Amino acid sequence: MKKSPLAILFLTVLLDLIGFGIVLPLLPTYAKQLGASPVMIGLIAAIYSSMQFIFSPIWGKLSDKIGRRPVMLSSIFLAAASYAFFSQAVSIPLLILARALSGIGSANISAAQASITDLTDSKSRSGAMGMLGAAFGIGFIIGPLVGGMLMTNYGISMVGIFAAALNSINFLLAVFFLTESNKHAVRLSTLFRRDRKPGRSDDGIFSSIAKKTAAYGETLKTSFSSRPVALLMIINYIYSLAIVNMQVSAILLWSEFYHTTEAQIGYLFAYVGFISVIVQGGMLPKLSKRFGDHKLMVFGHIASFIGVFFIPFIPQDSMFSIGLVILLFFAIGTSLVNPLNISMISLYSYKQKQGQIMGFAQSVNALARIMGPFSGSILYGIDHRFPYILAGALTVIGTVISLSLFKYDLEALEPSAEVAD
Repeated sequence: MKKSPLAILFLTVLLDLIGFGIVLPLLPTYAKQLGASPVMIGLIAAIYSSMQFIFSPIWGKLSDKIGRRPVMLSSIFLAAASYAFFSQAVSIPLLILARALSGIGSANISAAQASITDLTDSKSRSGAMGMLGAAFGIGFIIGPLVGGMLMTNYGISMVGIFAAALNSINFLLAVFFLTESNKHAVRLSTLFRRDRKPGRSDDGIFSSIAKKTAAYGETLKTSFSSRPVALLMIINYIYSLAIVNMQVSAILLWSEFYHTTEAQIGYLFAYVGFISVIVQGGMLPKLSKRFGDHKLMVFGHIASFIGVFFIPFIPQDSMFSIGLVILLFFAIGTSLVNPLNISMISLYSYKQKQGQIMGFAQSVNALARIMGPFSGSILYGIDHRFPYILAGALTVIGTVISLSLFKYDLEALEPSAEVAD
């Protein structure tokens, strides 16, 4: 395994995610300061995930064609520009534009994952993917802390400038140190040549759309032809919806009802991120071996219920005492449910169609991340407790579905074995 390219790739993704983490916790309160309604706050929060939903496969496919390096460079440059826009976003339309550009730029995770595939063999790939996952956790520890401190001391403009500067440094590092890993990439100049070989003309746009629609329908049919996979896809959606629904409204709740500063909100995010890194990075493999994935999935849902339902009922002067205990359950629950869901989908999936089904699982998750901000902000506008009541109800449903999975013997399966209903 080539260590140097992977180290540069890890650093590139880490800097990207720190920039994202700097801005994320401040968005709802800043949008409200600009006069955004609950629905508009939901739109601003959802536009980022919407752009990722659209552009992740585009960046990924483009990296197959022209190479990983030009895609990573282009997307990092766009992310830097988006944060520069954000620093000057003194109106809601500019804020929406900044978040849309940021979503497009940060959709490069598919290209980063493809780079890991290029640089690793089957034995070292899971470890490298785990390294990429660690970048997410570290980014959510450092980013909110820095963002909260900058907002408290210098204002929102400095937050955007710092994130833009961080991504500009990221861009320069990528220019000088990030190498091309896709040996089959076509040079950009050859894409515009007129002397292309006959019989290799591209499909028309309507033919391409028809083929993609048919492929998506086939993936949907494949995913739901196995009962346990179908149940896990449902868990994937409702659990992600519950968590995102809660996260967006929590920032407003902490600011308005618990009078936390931007810096303190950053501390709370970092606290959750720190626990998540410990659970996912060090404890999960041992817990899975000792208790089994089924039991941990149920426990994760129960912990999540405690971690979301009771948040608005914390006494106002106990956010950093009782509140930290509640958030401990939240961090443990999400650290168990999310990775276990993906792992169990993989184990229950058809061996020959792993890529299709895992890709569909990511689409389901992205859809929930688009819908969650709307439900959370709208319900918060009605009553500040409603988003957490809904999130609690969804985790209860997830618990019931998780219990129904016990009749499907995961431990008796070979990895990626086919499971009939």
